[in-house]
Amino acid sequence: MTSKPVYLDYQATTPIDPDVCDVMMPFLGDLFGNPHSSDHSFGREAYRAIRDARASVAALINADDEEVVFTSGATESCNLALRGVAAYSADDGGRDRIVTLTTEHPAVLETILDLGQLGFDVVVLPVASDGLLDLADLDEVLNERTLIVSVMAANNEIGVLQPISEIAARCHAVGALFHTDATQAAGRMPVDVDEWAVDLLSLSSHKVYGPKGVGGLFVRSGVKVKPIITGGSQEGGLRGGTLSPALVAGFGAACELAAARQEEDRAHIEALTKRLYTGLKQANPKVRLFGHAERRVAGNLNVGFPGIPAEEVIRNTAQHVAVSTGSACASATSEPSKVLLALGLDPHVAMTGIRISLGRFSTEEDVDTAIAVFSKFAPLDYRD
Repeated sequence: MTSKPVYLDYQATTPIDPDVCDVMMPFLGDLFGNPHSSDHSFGREAYRAIRDARASVAALINADDEEVVFTSGATESCNLALRGVAAYSADDGGRDRIVTLTTEHPAVLETILDLGQLGFDVVVLPVASDGLLDLADLDEVLNERTLIVSVMAANNEIGVLQPISEIAARCHAVGALFHTDATQAAGRMPVDVDEWAVDLLSLSSHKVYGPKGVGGLFVRSGVKVKPIITGGSQEGGLRGGTLSPALVAGFGAACELAAARQEEDRAHIEALTKRLYTGLKQANPKVRLFGHAERRVAGNLNVGFPGIPAEEVIRNTAQHVAVSTGSACASATSEPSKVLLALGLDPHVAMTGIRISLGRFSTEEDVDTAIAVFSKFAPLDYRD
């Protein structure tokens, strides 16, 4: 029997932690009640699970429980944050400028571009060659018409960490709101909505060892957001629809584990990432790291073997190592990564980018397997 490849694509998704599965299972059996039905014990049991999970998600990001809105995932959370704020502003004829970066996840970038089609003044800022925003560029576009700025905390492809608190301060100085997509940051680094001073923050369960199909949006008390899914008064009127107790309970359990294990996980992942990158560079000094060398989230390596398209590397190593060319949402395309192109790379160089991402269950053996596999591939003609 052929063994499974080593999984090194944790930024695409994480396996559900066994402890999370244990929490979820009762809600797929006897505890099947509707959490919005308060007339009997079945509903009340389910409601308590939702309540407890909300507290766990809020604790991970240092928010108040009532500031957490459950959604189907980070994509919906980003849409609710941006479309919800925009809809509220449009109604009162207020601010109309929306600012983001060219390296944002499509959940943000495509949503903002769509809002541009509806009449909002959209500004998409460039990044430097290391993936970081130049704060002077942001200052130039912030004014009294700026409604909201959205910048990802940790990039989903190159792992670069933006200066979130500095961006938030600049936004607030002109009266603008600030949203950050913290999908790739939560659980891998401290996320504190007060320390960062964010107004809205998006999360996803399946990036923190929880189930797929559930996520959250932090909405700071007092921030005005209109729902984009109507039909019920659930989630404080911001998101209609019956919540899944199993998924929400799993998300809560995953956040509780992430909070408890954060430093342990970070140290483990950082050590393995250093071991992997050192091994790759020793095998082939030409291996190129994309994005800032130090300001990056634990576990991310976006590297290129000069002259060899990423698809070729992956095709020749897929039996042994599971990695990706970048965002899971765009992995079906053969075009160069838009994030890597945004760094100013030549398209032929951008085509070489491979995202390797490690996580909680990665081992030294996994890393050594990856080094061996990529080292065998590395000596091929590089065609620089």
